[in-house]
Amino acid sequence: MKILLAVLLSLVTSGAAFAAAPSDSLKVGDAAPDFKLLWATRDSVSFNPLSLSSLEGKGPVVLAFYPADFSGGCTKEVCSMRDNFASLAALNTEVVGLSGDYPFSSHEWAKQLNLPFKLASDHKHEVAQRYSSYDPMSGFNKRTVFAIDKAGKIAYIDMHYSPRDSVSLGKLQDALKQMH
Repeated sequence: MKILLAVLLSLVTSGAAFAAAPSDSLKVGDAAPDFKLLWATRDSVSFNPLSLSSLEGKGPVVLAFYPADFSGGCTKEVCSMRDNFASLAALNTEVVGLSGDYPFSSHEWAKQLNLPFKLASDHKHEVAQRYSSYDPMSGFNKRTVFAIDKAGKIAYIDMHYSPRDSVSLGKLQDALKQMH
């Protein structure tokens, strides 16, 4: 029995390390992987896909990966960004939230919370996987944040973004200020 447990633990550990390998590949200065996803706002659902490349050149883009619409931690995260949206917008920043939820769910959530930014639907988690922001064990996105500069390069990464206090948001705001 102990041998079986050791083998299972070894498989789980090696599988997690293998699954996490892409997360180590993206770093500050790399070109941000492009995507095309359906999206929603508090006003509507768009069937015209949003691409990262369509946002480039206008100002920084914040990609905020989160686990799920309507969950407690995610609500706190997006409300924090909503409440600080004016300061982010003053830096000419476009905020895009990304989850595995369908755009209809995201639309209802954005409407309920009066969110002033786009929520992209990465239902197959393909984009999250490219950004190493997907947890295969839970089946949900990790709470991570990337800031992309005008040239489409990754300028900031927070693989452990926390909505518990203002520390993570403050670090993100400092990084965005340095991009100007």
